[in-house]
Amino acid sequence: MVSIGQVHLALAIFAMATGAIVVGMKKGTGTHRLVGFVYAMSMFGLNGTAFLLYRLFGGFGPFHVAALMSLVTIVFGIVHVLLRKPKGKWIEAHAYWMSWSYVGLLAAAASEILTRVPESSFWWMVVGATLLVVAIGRQLIKRNVPRILKEFGR
Repeated sequence: MVSIGQVHLALAIFAMATGAIVVGMKKGTGTHRLVGFVYAMSMFGLNGTAFLLYRLFGGFGPFHVAALMSLVTIVFGIVHVLLRKPKGKWIEAHAYWMSWSYVGLLAAAASEILTRVPESSFWWMVVGATLLVVAIGRQLIKRNVPRILKEFGR
């Protein structure tokens, strides 16, 4: 029988792969929309399974808060596309929300990996990995999103 943890892990790996494809591909194409949709659905599944995992804290914990934050980035990224608002700025809003969604996913993955280092402090690894990935992600977003938006004349 497959556990919730195994489904969660599989969705995380799938989301990281599809997210990497979206990041590296030409934006605004039908393929971008399709792979982006698959990424978003895998993130919904990933976050949904996160709310079913309670072994670490025995109840609602800080990683559930992170899953809520992740859901916010995905929902806002999608809402801007569906509503085409704010007028003239929705592509920019979509790009930033989805970029932060992917950075959050990578930060969670780095935290998970580093907490497996023997003799390491769980919380220092989580905080350190998260801060490092977010700092690098911020710089990449700051540099690349404006360049991508220029391709759309934004």
